[in-house]
Amino acid sequence: MITIYHVPASRSARVRWLLEELGVDYRLETLSLTDGSLKTPEYLAKNPLGKVPTLEDGDVAIFESGAIVQHLLERYGRGRLAPAPGSPERPAFLQWLHWSEASFMPPLGEIVQHSFLRPEAERIPGVVADARRRLGRLLDVLEQELAGRDHLLPSGFSAADVMQGYGIQLAKLLGQLPADRPRVGAYLERLAARPAFQKAFSG
Repeated sequence: MITIYHVPASRSARVRWLLEELGVDYRLETLSLTDGSLKTPEYLAKNPLGKVPTLEDGDVAIFESGAIVQHLLERYGRGRLAPAPGSPERPAFLQWLHWSEASFMPPLGEIVQHSFLRPEAERIPGVVADARRRLGRLLDVLEQELAGRDHLLPSGFSAADVMQGYGIQLAKLLGQLPADRPRVGAYLERLAARPAFQKAFSG
């Protein structure tokens, strides 16, 4: 049985969402940012940074949401939700799969750190302002990319949308998804209508 170590609304929602889309059974081990459960010796032995997600799958233990997504696609995807290696859409799939974390998430993380998580004396308003500007440019890229299609790949929904959809949902939760990006907003609405998305963000 697969076990996901999960904090609601965190990156582990990506893993839960993908497993729901693939119809793979799993056990959810829900932890908390505030009760110390991420910092116990037992959990740090699984994920030395004390973060989520962490996934246990038989003899495999792995963290980092993008790596987990690729592992699950390789082991359970059976050709679903990812173009095959060597196919025309494969390069774009890999690009968006990794862009979603490497480019889109850092400014959101800075907004969270300097608006909520750090003690007020350590928060730097200039960091938040700069992160919002960078996020705006990233949203512009997505707005342009979504012209004329419903998902990141012309062929339709894929695991790249799972990776990116989490970031857009987080931006919305943080009040950082402006109405002047209508294609991005409509894209999130399409993703949020999927039952697997709703299950992943249900807690």
